[in-house]
Amino acid sequence: MNIDFLSRLLLFVVLLLAQALVLNHIHLFGYATPLLYVYFVISFRRNYPKWGIIVWSFLLGLCVDVFSNTPGVAASSMTLLGLLQPYIFELFIQRDSDMDMQPAIYSLGLTRYLYLVLLLTFIYCLLFFTVETFTFFNWMQWALSVAGSTALSVILIVVVENMRKSK
Repeated sequence: MNIDFLSRLLLFVVLLLAQALVLNHIHLFGYATPLLYVYFVISFRRNYPKWGIIVWSFLLGLCVDVFSNTPGVAASSMTLLGLLQPYIFELFIQRDSDMDMQPAIYSLGLTRYLYLVLLLTFIYCLLFFTVETFTFFNWMQWALSVAGSTALSVILIVVVENMRKSK
């Protein structure tokens, strides 16, 4: 087996368990829920096959749906995020960058990495809460959920990325 596959599988399991056992039970002010598993999609390398990103994203979303009792919401949102990630990542790197570049603070710099994480997390939260709510009747609660979850998730992702790459 490939070491990259095993490390990706370990990250998959760790993020899934963290989300299912701990983070799903946190609701700051009744709106903000940390969605740390978005980090899994953000962390794919530049030359990783696009179909692989979509399959991994769908599987993680499906597993989160099973543990969170949100039928299809996370799977559809993660699949779309997996589809968009390679194209959005290309916006934040230079043309002559390494083909095997991984999105990280040390490779992009803090500002560009923060913008990348913010944009991808915002897209995910926007789609996730729109599909979950499926109505704009209570649009204020929807907007607070999107904004709060995006902010909380971005903070957690940057902290995890900083801890993960400091070794």
